[in-house]
Amino acid sequence: MDIATLVGLVFGIITIAGAILVESSLLDFVNIPGLLIVVVGTFAVSLVKYRLSSIASSFRLAFGTVFVDKTESPVVLIEQVRELSGIVRKEGILGLERAEIEDAFLEKGIALCIDGHPPEFIEEVLIQDLTQSMERYEVGEKIFKGIAETAPGLGMLGTLVGLVQMLNNMSDPSSVGPAMAVALLTTFYGAFIAQVIAIPFAEKLNLKAMDEHRNMALVITSVQNILKGQNPKVISEVLASYLTPKDRAATAAAEEE
Repeated sequence: MDIATLVGLVFGIITIAGAILVESSLLDFVNIPGLLIVVVGTFAVSLVKYRLSSIASSFRLAFGTVFVDKTESPVVLIEQVRELSGIVRKEGILGLERAEIEDAFLEKGIALCIDGHPPEFIEEVLIQDLTQSMERYEVGEKIFKGIAETAPGLGMLGTLVGLVQMLNNMSDPSSVGPAMAVALLTTFYGAFIAQVIAIPFAEKLNLKAMDEHRNMALVITSVQNILKGQNPKVISEVLASYLTPKDRAATAAAEEE
């Protein structure tokens, strides 16, 4: 569980709701016409801008990624690679058949090695997987940024609708309130969707993509070195470039012990 995302989202919503409750009721901020203009309008515009399948896959990716910290630590990955390279040095590549590998991408790379595919083919397959994964993240980030751009615009459109309705019915005082509510609340809805949901999701997807790219690149480098029969210590030194200075120092200290 990526607790930071959950805490940030919940805390943001509670803060806004608390500010509303100080002087009014949450029901005062519920306006069906305004919600329809912003929410349904944003979805409709997104359908025009993107494919439905891309929107659906992006939401699945977002909700399956931003709330879950499933990316393996590079330190743990390097330790696994050290163990695997040690097995290869002692037993050969077929010795990895009995190895238990938690990371799915590393497991795929090792399976390709065990099957005896040429190093060039294995590298091509793994790089293609990396490219496809990054494209999915890129599309997801683009769609959420598109939502963040569209929702405030639809909010302004709703504001204009409300103002026109209000000006056309100035003779009827009872219609001024509802029209003014549409005018103001649609701007609020648009800003809320953009600033509290869409932009944070887009930025978190970008961070998750960076983490996954780092790990997948680490795995590709690892598989290449395992196929070369490199010494486990040499492999660790090569892979240390993927670590932060703090993790690099901790890994070096653990190896010395």
